[in-house]
Amino acid sequence: MEKDGVDRIVEQWRQERPELDTTAMEVFGRIYRLASAAAGVADEAYGRFGIARADFDVLATLRRSGAPYELSPSALAGWMMLSSGGTTARLDRLEKAGLVGRRPSDTDRRGVVVRLTDKGREIVDQAVGAGLSEQQRLLRHMEPAEVKRLSELLRKALRSS
Repeated sequence: MEKDGVDRIVEQWRQERPELDTTAMEVFGRIYRLASAAAGVADEAYGRFGIARADFDVLATLRRSGAPYELSPSALAGWMMLSSGGTTARLDRLEKAGLVGRRPSDTDRRGVVVRLTDKGREIVDQAVGAGLSEQQRLLRHMEPAEVKRLSELLRKALRSS
């Protein structure tokens, strides 16, 4: 198999510190590089629809929630692992763009509910397809069974984190 940048880094460590077990460095170095490549293509894909990855995260979370495509800001923040301040800034930007709306909660007089607008739903539906297409392109050199196995192995690795 053709050597990559991680192989070259590991070879340098083997020269300088042959006693080190660099197996984890090989795995996480490649995960980091793949994640960086995936983030880049996602940013480009989402940008074609006038949104950033942070915007996509909000829109996709609402879209995945199912009809009527609405959640409380705290539920959104929980799904996206964001602070309430970070969530508010995103919601303000998306509301100004007409992609989400806010309305008073039916169950909590002090609360609000964030709802995906028709325009937001149209954009996120297009963006998710474009983003997935780019992610699949990054995996095009692998057989479908290899991709499935990789996904299973990564799931297993994440259980220990």
